[in-house]
Formats: sequence, structure tokens, C-alpha cells
Amino acid sequence: MKAIQFSRFGGPEVLEVVEVPAPVPQAGEVLIRVHAAGINFFEVLMRADRYAATPQLPVSPGVEAAGVVVAVGEGVDAALLGTRVAAPLFVSKHPHGGYAEQVTIDADLVVPLPDAVSFEEATALMVQGLTALHLLRQSAPAGKSVLVPGASGGVGSLLIQLARQSGASRVIAAAGDKAKLDFALSLGADSVVDYTEPDWPARIHGVTGGEGVGIVYDTVGGALTGTLLQALAPGGELVFAALGRYGLATSDLEAMIGRNQSLRGFALLPLLSVSLLRASLSELFQLAESGRLRVVIGGRFPLAQAGEAHRLLEGRRSSGKIVLMPGLAAG
Repeated sequence: MKAIQFSRFGGPEVLEVVEVPAPVPQAGEVLIRVHAAGINFFEVLMRADRYAATPQLPVSPGVEAAGVVVAVGEGVDAALLGTRVAAPLFVSKHPHGGYAEQVTIDADLVVPLPDAVSFEEATALMVQGLTALHLLRQSAPAGKSVLVPGASGGVGSLLIQLARQSGASRVIAAAGDKAKLDFALSLGADSVVDYTEPDWPARIHGVTGGEGVGIVYDTVGGALTGTLLQALAPGGELVFAALGRYGLATSDLEAMIGRNQSLRGFALLPLLSVSLLRASLSELFQLAESGRLRVVIGGRFPLAQAGEAHRLLEGRRSSGKIVLMPGLAAG
């Protein structure tokens, strides 16, 4: 079968299509024909060796896939054959390899997809959907003004909607151009700011009566983090969920102490038991099925154009989720 692999670190061009043996489901596993594989920004960082952990080469990336069960291993109910499912590989014993035509995963980890939820939408609701959902559960926005940087991305676009549904008093979205800001407004943001403009935190203080926001959900990190602190109210909380993109200096931490602000780290995987994973994904799928959660697909690419998909995401030229679709013909 065909899969994407990189055997050296570098730009999008290091992503290559390779022929590898098709996986065989072992006892307790299912084999899934992949219809959509999600791309996440941490995979861009990993490919360039800029992530918090350096993987052993060669690497077959991809931690989330959705498709149809085509074979089952010993001990697995054959009724699963033909079922549309989400495959959260990132919690399995095969945590990578989703950029491929087929994958295997433990049968108890797959989550059935409602007919009204597409394979592409399912990939957006795994890493990114679960991140948005559990960010809000860890730091509840009810009654507070919140700031969502990177608002047009996969996590940000879902955070805006879920924060409103969770009772935030005001949702402020930050992005880098007008089209992305308009997109954030269409998702329900109350106010938007362009963080490429000088003194943009002052605009946030303007719309919050001079106070700043109660919570910043920072999934972007890097140099932006220090500036985000300028938008945070005294006693506010910075929730940091941008592993590998640290941007706070000692002086920033000292300033936070002086303003009675708190820094809260967020890591998704330690929060997820199998039962919570399944329940959370089912909840997100139901929200999408009912129309209460709008899932935006910002680009669909055939497997052979994985490099182009990475280039689009890395250049921050997309809104919503970028997906690879092995069955899609190259244009």
C-alpha cells in the first residue's frame, strides 16, 4: 500500500510516497481503509525537527484517521466490518502512520461515525476537537471574557463555538488577516483583533472596558505568548497548550506574579482514558451531526500531495482543518 514517510528532517519536500506492506490486524484489532487523515501543526514541527521531542527516523506521520473497517483480528466482532469509524491513533499502540491507505488500531478505540458526519469532519474532531473540548473543561469560560488566538485554525475555530456554548460572556478572536477575522465572526466571535497590527492588545482592553480578558487559550505559542499577556486581566489565566513553542521569559513570569495571574499548562493525552476518549468523541460527533458545531475543512489533498498540504498549513494560509484523502485523485 501507499504511505507517506520522511527519512530526513526539513521542509515539506521531505515527505515522500513509499510502498509499504499493508498492515494485518492482530488479535483485538481492526483494519481500516483510510478515507481521510488529519494534518496537525505539531506534525509540521516534527517534520522540521522543531517539536518538543525528536522522533526516530524514518517517520510515517499521521495520528488520526477516519474510514471503513475492512478486516478484523481474532476476538473482534465481525459486525464491525463495513462500519464507518474514527481511528484516534494517537492513543493507540500504533500512534503514527495515519498518512496511509490503511491503518490498524485496537477495536475498543474506534468510535462509530454518524452518517451525517463526514470522514473529513471526523479527523477535525479528534486531536483538535478533543483539545478544544478539554481546554474548556480544564479552564471553564462561563461568565468570563476569553481570547482565542489562531482563531481560524482547527482548534481555534472549534474553541470559538464551544466557548460560546459553555457560557463565555465575550469571545474575542485573534488572527492575522481580514479574511480570517471575518471567518471568526461567522463562527460566533463577539469581537476580533488582527495581531499583526501594532498595539493590538489595547483594542482588547477597549472592548472589555479596560480590564482585559479573564482567560487566554494559547494554542499558538512562540513569540506571540508574551504579547498575549498584555491582553490578560489582573487575576486572569493563561492556558498554554502549544508544546514545543515556548515563548515566556522570566520577566514575563515575574510580571504575572505581580498581577496575580496564573499560568496553566495543558496536555491532552494524560487526560484521556479509553472511556473518556470515546465519550468525548461521541459528544463532538453528536454536536456536529445536530448542526450545533460547524466543522470547517480548509483543504483536501490526495496522499501524493502531502507536502503541499503541509506547506499550506505551515504558511498559515488556511482556515479550518487540512486533510489528506488517499482516494482523491491528484489534480
